[in-house]
Order: sequence, then structure tokens, then C-alpha cells
Amino acid sequence: MPEPEVLEPALESALEPHFEPPELAVHNDSLNLVRAEIISCFACPRLVAWREAAARNPPARFRGQPYWARPIPGWGDFEARLLIVGLAPAAHGGNRLGRVFTGDRSGDWLFRALHKAGFANQPTSTALDDGLELRDCYIAAACRCAPPDNKPLPQEMRNCRPYLERELKQLPSLQVLVGLGRIGFDAAFDAVRAAGLTDQKTRPRFGHGAEAQLSEGLILLGTFHPSQQNTFTGKLTEPMFDAVWSRARAILATNERPS
Repeated sequence: MPEPEVLEPALESALEPHFEPPELAVHNDSLNLVRAEIISCFACPRLVAWREAAARNPPARFRGQPYWARPIPGWGDFEARLLIVGLAPAAHGGNRLGRVFTGDRSGDWLFRALHKAGFANQPTSTALDDGLELRDCYIAAACRCAPPDNKPLPQEMRNCRPYLERELKQLPSLQVLVGLGRIGFDAAFDAVRAAGLTDQKTRPRFGHGAEAQLSEGLILLGTFHPSQQNTFTGKLTEPMFDAVWSRARAILATNERPS
């Protein structure tokens, strides 16, 4: 399908969201406050234009459906010990349905694996009201808006980083981070460092199955991203992907979850 036309920045103010954002109870700095601020963010004109253009020119299979067309907040268990950091929402996945890794092939892989490892109550993520619950797990992204060609610009990544830093600080039980792909892996480390949660200055080397001890109680794992490019070519197989979540589960099993 042709790529959606990118709208001129001058048109941004005239665009209306297709969904109403949820009502969130907020106080001081909290995950709900971070989520509310992400939803209302307009910091990156290129991404604002792109997410709205994708909603106005969807592929035929989604034509006539409402689109979220806003930044995608993190979501999951507020007492999670596991934090997953992805790249960005898909133009016709998360950008359409309002939840990252929902309604796209990457999400099919991710939630099948999370369910198998006990981090989700079901293996699919198809809509906001599909009954999916994350268990001991929270999912965020390096970039909160769908970017053209799945490639956010460095400045756009920097604009989003404070959200991830604040999420890290609001997950008091956090023990394991999993970075999906090099961008997710590097973004996770950069946010941990910026949040003052590690003394390490140099990024760990990314690779599938990479493991780095960032502090006494915090470990970063890496996996190839479950993108179609990786799964269709066999660069990432189900056993390879499952092994990462089994390793995360094994690390968490050495420490009881706080009551």
C-alpha cells in the first residue's frame, strides 16, 4: 500500500482525535500521570503529522474504523518486576487501537510468548477491551508515536526519553528490563542511566540473549525484535524468543515478589 501522506505541520491544530483519551486518576508523579501526559503530547511535529495521516489514509482492511491516532502510553501491572521496552507503535496497530503491540504481527509473537511464560493471562492482544491483563509486567516504548518507516529521529527519541525515565522511577519492584531490538535495548539502558539507577557509563553490547547487570538488583536482557522482517526470515524463531522470557522468569524466581 502507498505510504500515508504526511500532513503539513500547520494542519496539526485542525486535526481532531478519533478516540477520547481515558480518564486517569493522577497525583504527584505517578504512572497514571505519566500516561496522561504521554497521551496529550504534541512535542514532535513530524510524528503528530504522521500518526494523523496514517489514521486518515488506512489500508482497505481498516477503512472506516476509528483510530486512536495519539501517542501510546505504557501499560500493565503497576507493581511489575519486568519492564519491556519496545521501539514504537505500529501505524495501523497501536496507532489504530490505542495500545502498543495490539492488532499487529509483532504483538502476536510477543503476547504468545508472554502468556507462555506467565506474564499475560491470554496469548492475544486485539483490542482495548479484549480482557488482556499483564502479570508482573509493564510494557513501554522508546518512541510513543508511530514513526515513518518505523524510524524515529534521534531528537524524537530524546523527546520521549523523560517519559521512560519517569516510568522507571514509578516501578518500585523493577528487577528485569527486556529491550526489544537494538533501539529498545539501548533506550532502556539510556533511561536507566539518566534516571540514576546504574553507575555504568557505557552501553552494554546488544545481541539476542544479551544480559547485563546494571546494578545489584537490576538486569537488562536483549532480544531481536519480533518484527515481520525478523520472524519471516527466521532470524528470530519462537524457541529463541521463548528463551528470553524463560530467562526473565528464572531471574525473577530467585526473588519473591513483594507483598
